[in-house]
Amino acid sequence: MFKPTSPGTRYLSLALGCAAVAALALAPIPALAEEAAEAAPEMLSQANANILWTLLAGVLVMFMQAGFALVEAGFTRAKNAGNIMMKNFLDFSAGTPIYFLIGYALMFGDDIGGFLGSSGFALSGATGLEADGQWTLTFWFFQSVFAATAATIVSGAMAERTKFGTYILVSIVVTGLIYPISGHWAWGGGWLSGMGFIDFAGSTVVHSVGGWVALAGAMVLGPRLGKYSPDGKAKAIPGHNIPMAGLGVFILWFGWFGFNPGSTVTADGTIGYIAVNTSLAACAGMVAAMITAWIRFGKPDMSMAMNGALAGLVAITAGCYELSPIGSLIVGFGAGILVVLSVVFIDQVLKVDDPVGAVSVHGVCGAFGTLMVGLFASPDYGSATGLFYGGEIGQFITQLIGVASVFVWAFGTGFILMQLLKSVFGLRVSAEEELKGLDITEHGSEAYSGFQIFSNE
Repeated sequence: MFKPTSPGTRYLSLALGCAAVAALALAPIPALAEEAAEAAPEMLSQANANILWTLLAGVLVMFMQAGFALVEAGFTRAKNAGNIMMKNFLDFSAGTPIYFLIGYALMFGDDIGGFLGSSGFALSGATGLEADGQWTLTFWFFQSVFAATAATIVSGAMAERTKFGTYILVSIVVTGLIYPISGHWAWGGGWLSGMGFIDFAGSTVVHSVGGWVALAGAMVLGPRLGKYSPDGKAKAIPGHNIPMAGLGVFILWFGWFGFNPGSTVTADGTIGYIAVNTSLAACAGMVAAMITAWIRFGKPDMSMAMNGALAGLVAITAGCYELSPIGSLIVGFGAGILVVLSVVFIDQVLKVDDPVGAVSVHGVCGAFGTLMVGLFASPDYGSATGLFYGGEIGQFITQLIGVASVFVWAFGTGFILMQLLKSVFGLRVSAEEELKGLDITEHGSEAYSGFQIFSNE
């Protein structure tokens, strides 16, 4: 028998019924909301991880400046050690603001004809309040330490006889113009990238550019006093502190784990195998250089072996994402042999005085490593297939075009720059200043105050 209910009960029943209908009708919404809530933090987490990884890698690459300074100072004489340190400081301190104002825009700005960028000067439009701006600022920092690396390579080949003030201008032009423009061709959407040129972390884009400008500088400067006998025979001018140079090599090796894996600018699983390839190539390069020097000179020369490690690192930088670990060993070993032969050829045949072997390590081995991508790129790893893995020769030809064009650009502009600075400001110190040492004559102090330093001139 039906019994009428009270008004309050009827209202309560009606409310419960509406709630039930709404729950049925909107049943999918909580699931979608939950998925969105899960997806948003995941996307945010990945973006933040990328920023953190790229920043950490940039810090590691910045620490490579210390490695370069120690290698260059150790491989040169005590009377010039402070000058070497100052030039490495200025590569970063003078070059970074120029890269901020001009260089980054030329390298990564809106493309003009495949040749250079045209936007983002002084990072205009990027702020720390927006996610895009935060990423742009982080990416700029990472790229700025790469620019400093390209510039600091030059100082080693020009060591012990270059005017300090003029060298600062060299560093500024390399960081602000020479490096960014060719860098745009390969990394900024320029004509080389359009061809499919591969240089993942900069064997050519960074290292060869520095090496070829260094070659131009060493040629224009001429050799150090006492480097060649009257009959043209090369004489060794030993560095004053091999342990210092060795520590510098270890620091560079350590920093390279930011240089190569960091070039992913993404915190993902590829950074592990890139680190593996990087380390294996360095090990193979040092062993190969040591063996080659042992055969060539009768002793396992320390400086050659150290440069062999750097040669392996430079060579694998282009293909660290593309090669297998076995390929990395092969490329690193080849670079270790090549760097010894190149140092001897440049020193004794070309008669170009490069106190630290910068041209051989960075210019020659950077070109070698870039070419090897066309041969050893493994389809199981990166984005290309090398000729030795069944690929076509087209990739190797593209690599060759990239290497050749960057050589013409970097050496050509470097040579013009050095000649211009030589004519306007003077590039080389006087013979008296060179004999006394640049620490005293250029900076008014000694790196090792209180010690008697003898010249071997």
